Amino acid sequence: MAAPGTYRESLGKRIWQAKYSYLMLAPFTILFVLFTVLPVAIAIWFSFTNYDMLHNASFTGLENYMRMFLDDDVFLIALKNTLIFAIITGPVSYILAFVFAWVINELPRRLRVLMTVVFYAPSVSGNVYFVWKYLFSGDSYGFINGMLMNLGIISEPILWLTDPAYNLGVIIIIQLWLSLGVSFLAFIAGFQSIDRSQCEAGAIDGIGNRFQELWHILIPNMKSMLLFGAVMQISGAFAVGTITQELSGGYMSVQYSTLTIVNHMTDYGTVRYEMGYASAIAVVLFLLVYLSKKAVFRLLKFES
Repeated sequence: MAAPGTYRESLGKRIWQAKYSYLMLAPFTILFVLFTVLPVAIAIWFSFTNYDMLHNASFTGLENYMRMFLDDDVFLIALKNTLIFAIITGPVSYILAFVFAWVINELPRRLRVLMTVVFYAPSVSGNVYFVWKYLFSGDSYGFINGMLMNLGIISEPILWLTDPAYNLGVIIIIQLWLSLGVSFLAFIAGFQSIDRSQCEAGAIDGIGNRFQELWHILIPNMKSMLLFGAVMQISGAFAVGTITQELSGGYMSVQYSTLTIVNHMTDYGTVRYEMGYASAIAVVLFLLVYLSKKAVFRLLKFES
């Protein structure tokens, strides 16, 4: 066993030998620590305090967490809605993005480029909520209501975005459309990076159709892209908040029917200025995302 002094000398020597690599990593490392690690650490600390941004934070221990799960019925509604969003939109949009990418990858080049732009457009389209508000407007001038009334399916307009019987389902459908883009683009890039000679060799070895080719050749070569898509879908599924706030009012929705954890956290952090409690909500959301990521890593057989 090497002496501690010898180990420190060899470690310092290796660091010096790789000094240019560390120098290249330094900007990213500094930014990552300042804008990711440090904010998470600060949020964890504030989650154990009573802090209103006007007075000094006072340590309260687990009071915020006890309040969250024992006294805050609205948080439990937000948690339920967020889990519904995550369970439905996460896996469904992930599978749809993969299937669409696989199908479009088989198209001729020009058509493939066009369809890639069409499917990626929702991710870069910005604020298009006014389009959805028009489509699902609760009066007879709304596109969906007008179409259904003209067909005789309904006799009076449906309040798609305010009625708790409909608004959560409508927003889930819209979120599915919005969440396809990034994972879809990653999967297209993954398919394009695979050496086609492997498929030709597989055909010689007995692979007789495209489904066997997908399972035995394409998917094993795309593990990194599959992982990236999974992480993006998990983050997007749990971070739903803007769409609910824009379309149905979020924390002001009827019976909190579309309230999510992000909406609840925003309410306490930017409206009520209870930053300690908002930080506790953020920590719970962070743990949900982290545990979901670990489950996906295990499912995809990645070590982490």
